[in-house]
Amino acid sequence: MSNSIKVLLAKVGLDPHDKGIKLVARGLRDIGNMEVTYTGLYRSVEEVTAQALRDDVDVVGISVHTGMQMNIFPQLRNSVDSSGHRDIILIGGGIVPEQDINSLKDSGIISEFFGPSSSIETVIAWIRDALNKKNQAGRL
Repeated sequence: MSNSIKVLLAKVGLDPHDKGIKLVARGLRDIGNMEVTYTGLYRSVEEVTAQALRDDVDVVGISVHTGMQMNIFPQLRNSVDSSGHRDIILIGGGIVPEQDINSLKDSGIISEFFGPSSSIETVIAWIRDALNKKNQAGRL
């Protein structure tokens, strides 16, 4: 699986709602044939960053249901970028107001956000497309 897409999924902070992220992890692994690690609940930004670097991941996905999205995502983007790994794609999921999603995407903090109605096939297709575009841009 050395050429497989590596995805790290995490729950940051005190958010206990993990049913959705577990379903996404299973779908990415089973349907998407991706190498997926789920960190579990109650992780810090620093723990997620360290795990992402240790695993040399392509994508980090954070699920948020607590209203902390405007803190968690910028902190994680800054932490990952500061480590010299600006190429890691950051995506989000969960329950977040549309204006916050737009703000996070428009500012380049996250690349995409998937709400509860997103299908696993949509998530898989988006990840593959984003990585293809990134790889093609790297070859120019």
